[in-house]
Amino acid sequence: MRPGLALGSVLLLLAAGTVAAVPGRAAPLPERMADTGGGSQLITAEAPKTGSTTGTVTWWQRRRGGRWAAVGSTAARFGAKGLAEGSERKQNTSTTPTGLYRLPYAFGVEPAPRGTGYSYRRVTKNSWWCQDNNARAYNRWVEGLPRDCRAKESEHLAGYATQYAHAMVIGFNYDRPVRGRGAGIFLHVNGKGSTAGCVSVPAAAMTRILAWTEPSRRPHIAIGTTSGRTALTRY
Repeated sequence: MRPGLALGSVLLLLAAGTVAAVPGRAAPLPERMADTGGGSQLITAEAPKTGSTTGTVTWWQRRRGGRWAAVGSTAARFGAKGLAEGSERKQNTSTTPTGLYRLPYAFGVEPAPRGTGYSYRRVTKNSWWCQDNNARAYNRWVEGLPRDCRAKESEHLAGYATQYAHAMVIGFNYDRPVRGRGAGIFLHVNGKGSTAGCVSVPAAAMTRILAWTEPSRRPHIAIGTTSGRTALTRY
C-alpha cells in the first residue's frame, strides 16, 4: 500500500472511532484519583511504598475546564515506621495515616506568613494538643491541660518551635475521633528526621503552602503511596 493511501485509511478509521488515540503523557495525579475533596486546591503527599519515610509533597490547583496543574513540589518526610491505612491505624505506631483529609486550620509558634488566608492560631506557652484517649478533648487543641488530659499522653506545642513554627492541622480522626486511632497529625516544618506520624516539609515550602491555600477553594490533603492498597489514586 502506498504511504498516501495508508495515511488516508488511518484518518478514515480515526473519524469512525475505530482506532484508539496514541497514548500520551499520563494525566495529572489529581485527575487519576477517585476523589479530591470537591474543591479546587489539593495537596498530595506521596511515598514510594508503605515502609517509606520520605517522599514528595505537591500542591495542585484546578484550572478552568477542570484540568489540574501543579503549583509547587518539595521533598517530604513521613512517620518513622512509614505509612498505614488511615481507617486501620493505631495510635503511637509512628505511622502516617493514608487517606483524603480536610485541613481545618493552620497554626504556629511564629506569626502567620504574609499572605496567609487560612484561619491561623498562634501557639502560646499554654497550648497543648490533647492525645489522652480518656480525655473529653481527645485530638483537640487546648489552652491549658484539662484535668482529664494527662501531659505525658499529650503534646506541648510550644516545645516544638522548629517543627511547629508553621503548620496545618490534618483532619485525620478529627471530626468524630475514634479512641486509639491517633491524634495530632499535622503538615509541618521538618525536624531532624522522620516524624511520629505527621507529614513534614522544608520551612520555605511550608510558608509557600500557607500563602497559597485559600479556604474558599476547599483545599484537602491526600496521603498515600505510588501503588498498591494505599495508592493515592484509590482516594
